[in-house]
Amino acid sequence: MPLTNTPRSYGSVTRGFHWLTALLVLSTIPLGYLAFTEAQAVRNPDIATTDADAARAALLFSIHKTVGVAIFLVSALRILWALVQPRPGLLNGDRPLEAWLAQTVHWLLYGSLVAVPLSGWISHAATTGFAPIWWPLGQSLPSVPKDAGVARLFATLHYLLQWVLVGAITLHILGALKHHLIDGDATLRRMLSGQGSGQPTRRQPGHALPLLSALVVWGTVLGGAGALGWYAPAAPAPNAPNVALAPVQGEWQVQHGTLGITITQLGSKVGGSFADWTADISYSETPDASGRYGKVTVTVAIPSLTLGSVTDQAMGPDYFDARRYPKAVFEADIVKADRGHVARGTLTIKGNSVPIEMPFDLSIEGGTATARGGLTVDRRDFGIAPQTTDEGTLGFAVGIAFELTARRM
Repeated sequence: MPLTNTPRSYGSVTRGFHWLTALLVLSTIPLGYLAFTEAQAVRNPDIATTDADAARAALLFSIHKTVGVAIFLVSALRILWALVQPRPGLLNGDRPLEAWLAQTVHWLLYGSLVAVPLSGWISHAATTGFAPIWWPLGQSLPSVPKDAGVARLFATLHYLLQWVLVGAITLHILGALKHHLIDGDATLRRMLSGQGSGQPTRRQPGHALPLLSALVVWGTVLGGAGALGWYAPAAPAPNAPNVALAPVQGEWQVQHGTLGITITQLGSKVGGSFADWTADISYSETPDASGRYGKVTVTVAIPSLTLGSVTDQAMGPDYFDARRYPKAVFEADIVKADRGHVARGTLTIKGNSVPIEMPFDLSIEGGTATARGGLTVDRRDFGIAPQTTDEGTLGFAVGIAFELTARRM
C-alpha cells in the first residue's frame, strides 16, 4: 500500500490525515455544544446547579479545547504534506459547476480547519478562567495579551467560523455520497481504501476561482457579522450596575496603582483586577499617642472587576451580588509591624464586615510614597458562593494584592 499520492489515488498518509481529522472534528463539535450548554446553565442564576455541574462543564470544555489544539496541529501537518504531494484529479472535472463547487468546499475546509481552532486557542490564551488545555506547554500564546476585548473578538470569530466549517463539512459529505450513490464513481472509494478504477478527467478546474469563492464566503460571514454589530464591545453585565466613586481629598493622592485578586477554580489560578477604586490615605512618619501612623479608607467599585472568563458570573447574586452591593470598603489604621507596616481594620464585602490585617511595604522619598502588599481571605466569610462547598471546584482562599504610588499634597 503506497504511502504517497499518485495522480489517480491517495496514499495511506493522506488518507490517515483525512480520517484522523474527520474523527477529531466530528468529536469536538458536539463536545463544544454540550460544554457551552452546560456552562450557560451554570452561569444562569435562574437555574439551580451544583458543584458537579460546574465541574462537568469545565471537563467538557477542557476536552473540547484539547481536541481543538490537536485539530490545529494535525491540520498544519496535513497541509504541509499536501504541499509536497500530487493531488489526484477530480473524476468530474468536465462538469465545471460541480468541479468549482468541490474545489471551493476544499478551500473552505482547509482554511477553516486552521482558522477555527486557532481563533478558539487565541481566545483561550487572551483570558484566564476555568477549563485549561491538557498539555504541558502552558495556556498562553506568544504575542497574545491577557485582554478581555481580544478574548471576546476571537471567541466571536471562533463562533462564526465554526459554522463555515460545519457548512463545508456538510457539503463535502453530501458530495461524496453523490459520487458514490448517484454517479457510481470511485471518488469515495479511493479515500476509503486507496483503490478505485476512476480515471480523472482531462479537464480540471483551476485554483484561483475556487479560492476567490472561498474568500467571498468568509468575507460575507465575517463582514455580515460586523454589520450586525457582533464585534461591538460587550455590554455591561445585567448584574453589574455602573458605579461612580466620589473623588477623595486626602493627605496623600494616589497617582497610579493596581488592585488585584486571585482565585482558584478547578485547580487553576484565575487572576483579576479592579479598574475603579479610591484610597483616602493619611500617614505620618511619627506615630500618634495610640501608636497609629495614619489611617486609610479604600472604596472599590465591584462592577469594575475583570476576572477572565468568569467576570459576568462573579457579578451574580451567589457571588459578589454587584447589583445589591456595588461597593466594597476597607477601613483600617496604619501601624508598624516587625517588618514593614500593617493596615489593621475591617473589610466589608456584600454587607459582611470581617476584621483583617494587611501587611505592606512602604518607602517614601521626598513627597512620593510607594507601597505594595497583600493578604489572603476566605470567600465564605463574605457570603461569596456559599453554595459551592467543594474547594476543588472553587477554592476558599482568595488572594488580594495591591501596589500604588502616592504623592503628599
